[in-house]
Amino acid sequence: MATILMIDDDAEVLEINRKFLCGEGFQVYIESDPLQGIEQAKKTNPDCILLDIMMPGLDGYQVCESLRRFTSAPIIFLTGKDAEDDKITGLTLGADDYIVKPYSLRELKVRIDVLLRRMQRIQPLQDSHLLTVQNLSIDQLTHKAFYKGTEIVLANREYEVLLYFATHPNQDITFEELGNALFGSYQEADRRSIMVNVSRLRKKMNIDFELEKMIETVWSKGYKFIVKNS
Repeated sequence: MATILMIDDDAEVLEINRKFLCGEGFQVYIESDPLQGIEQAKKTNPDCILLDIMMPGLDGYQVCESLRRFTSAPIIFLTGKDAEDDKITGLTLGADDYIVKPYSLRELKVRIDVLLRRMQRIQPLQDSHLLTVQNLSIDQLTHKAFYKGTEIVLANREYEVLLYFATHPNQDITFEELGNALFGSYQEADRRSIMVNVSRLRKKMNIDFELEKMIETVWSKGYKFIVKNS
């Protein structure tokens, strides 16, 4: 049974979503206080997190940043803020999806299912689940990445970008190729989302000069993942 954590200061929204998602077979935790929501995430390690933006104390953006320090569970913003800049901010900070209120509960369930399936998807490489590139290791069973033994905490989409790069080293990767790998299809409007996800990944890889130089932009075309020959 997959577990869902929902953080929202609106008690009515929490209860409506809790009843619906429980009826769909999920175990659901709800928190109306942002700080308690972060602690609940540490305690229960949910499979997916639903997060409001406009909350007292910490807003959803700040909560998202805190969550990304210790969990790679998919995060979906559920919010009334519908401006493009708000969506880009949410995705840049580590969210995997962004749904504007009011929304269909059936659509919400489908989007949760899509993210959970993506988390469970395993892309075996040869006879090992561990892919090593220089000092970078990617565990395809746990969907985690490590640099010199230290985990790089990645959101699901960031992990998928890194895995695709690492399995296609030293070759030009177009926006279309990456979009097809991430979303199953590609439209020109997807380019912005791809760029946001790559930008997020780059920031996570800024911890070391070797990592920082691995992702190279191919002007107007896409990217190249630079791997030095041993």
